[in-house]
Amino acid sequence: MATSFSNPNAIILLGYMGCGKSTVGRLLAKTQNLLFEDLDDIIASDAGTSIPELFVEKGAKAFRELEHKTLKDVLEVADCKVISLGGGVPCYYNNMALIAATTPHVFYLSASNKTLAQRLFPEKNGRPLIAHAETEEALQSFIAKHLFERQSFYRQAAHVISVDNKPVEAVVEEIGKLI
Repeated sequence: MATSFSNPNAIILLGYMGCGKSTVGRLLAKTQNLLFEDLDDIIASDAGTSIPELFVEKGAKAFRELEHKTLKDVLEVADCKVISLGGGVPCYYNNMALIAATTPHVFYLSASNKTLAQRLFPEKNGRPLIAHAETEEALQSFIAKHLFERQSFYRQAAHVISVDNKPVEAVVEEIGKLI
């Protein structure tokens, strides 16, 4: 039996923070001549503040509720676009089911703990979930545990794309062949 998607032309990118969802999404949208939407940017713009500030001001639960509502709003608009999600989006409420019902073009950008730690450590102070890490090794350990908790959600994506040791253009080309 064929699955009916609410927006079969949408392309959704998900994965852990630092895997390159926004960077890949922007270039993918440009190469496919599509609109690009970053869920975190939409949330921050609507709230008039940054994601880290929202997280601190409202708390994790209120932030996740706002994130869920914004995701539903974005997915309800049926048009051709590339959507980059925040790292935690698939892991809360029924978000992964909503995502899977929207389009067959759901991509998990997978990166190793080491790659993620190398990318994230220089910018850790701007990310509330990892600001506590004092060394890159401590960050890698935290990521390993956190990623293990989220992996079951991420792996529900229709496609898994490894981003380790690949330039953004190669990741975009790999996704382009699958859409």
